[in-house]
Amino acid sequence: MTNGNLLVIGATGQTGRHTTELLLQRGRRVRALVRTIDERSRRLADLGAEVVVGDVHDLNSLAGATEGIDAAYFTYPILPGLMDATANLAQAAEENGVDAIVNMSQISARRESESNAALQHWVAERLLDRSGTAVTHLRPTFFAEWLINMWDGTGELRLPFADARHAPIAAVDQAKVIAAVLEDPAPHAGKIYPLYGAVELNHYEIAEAMSRTLGREVTYVPVELDEFTAVLEKRGASPHLIQHLRAVAIDYRNGVFSGMNDVVKEIGGDDPLDVESFITQNRAFFDSHSA
Repeated sequence: MTNGNLLVIGATGQTGRHTTELLLQRGRRVRALVRTIDERSRRLADLGAEVVVGDVHDLNSLAGATEGIDAAYFTYPILPGLMDATANLAQAAEENGVDAIVNMSQISARRESESNAALQHWVAERLLDRSGTAVTHLRPTFFAEWLINMWDGTGELRLPFADARHAPIAAVDQAKVIAAVLEDPAPHAGKIYPLYGAVELNHYEIAEAMSRTLGREVTYVPVELDEFTAVLEKRGASPHLIQHLRAVAIDYRNGVFSGMNDVVKEIGGDDPLDVESFITQNRAFFDSHSA
């Protein structure tokens, strides 16, 4: 299947938006499931997407969104409710004969995870595996967008990751893999793909790359979990997210997020962005949010 009807759930999110735009550029028929009509969803409609308002916690709206769909992309934020949303998708996909699902999981998803969210992702993978629909699971390491999310303008990256390493992967590069699997899901059915960016770095090296690109000093300051928690609480993070991030910080120190492969190139068809290129593309944000 290369010309089917494709559904992107969470189409205004980081990976969903890029996936929708890329598929539309390739002339695909895309239905974009969104929570509300806003500037982001109207832009997708202007590009040619069929925008549908729905909620993954509402089985009937998911059933409507999946009607006539051949392959769907499913992503869910770090919020409570993943299991209900996954069960609804599995049911709606079965009812409507959806051939394939591309599921956004995470690299720390495993049965023994101390993170509630990561454990739920692992269980959600197993639920989808038993759904009768062909499924491909994607397990990215930390998004490069993490650097935007945690930027406070001071020039310090105060994070609890010691000197462990990962290869930051941009949402746009994940979208290349997602789109490729949606366009031709059969070769990827039943597969689990860890996703990595261009270069594995520790946060000292990430800070050096940011300094070179931004032309200002950026420093990595390792902190302990309690200080990190206080920062997250000050930012208004939910208890669910804080519990997840504390647990994955320990995973990160233990090497769970490290590694490299060529999946983005081999499946997505292009080399992933390195940190300097990502920062350059988002320089306006860093410049406008600097003290």
